[in-house]
Amino acid sequence: MTALGVLLISGGHERAHYALVMATGAAALGRDVTLFATNAGVRLLLDDQALASDVREAVLAARGVAGIGVLWPAARELGIRMIACEAGLAAEGLRDVHLADGVERAGVATFLEAVGGGQVITF
Repeated sequence: MTALGVLLISGGHERAHYALVMATGAAALGRDVTLFATNAGVRLLLDDQALASDVREAVLAARGVAGIGVLWPAARELGIRMIACEAGLAAEGLRDVHLADGVERAGVATFLEAVGGGQVITF
């Protein structure tokens, strides 16, 4: 199957949530998935997991929709490669912040190499 690259540039809950929805959905179908977060999108990959405690998480749960708190461990279990953009971290003033376990620090060339001739979707 074709590799999928998910490019997350937004730091908002809605886009971060749906980036994980698409990534986990594709990985569950057997696709190789790389999630690359840059600029404000890097907040999804921080160790503090603040987006998983966003007010919207409770709304999603009440409506029977898996939120970031559910999708994050699923993404890890499905083997989704997660990369925080070094330039994006620097741009957000987060160069020295702790990332979640298993998240790599790398640049756009690493992301593009991982996706190869596959698809890229942007959130």
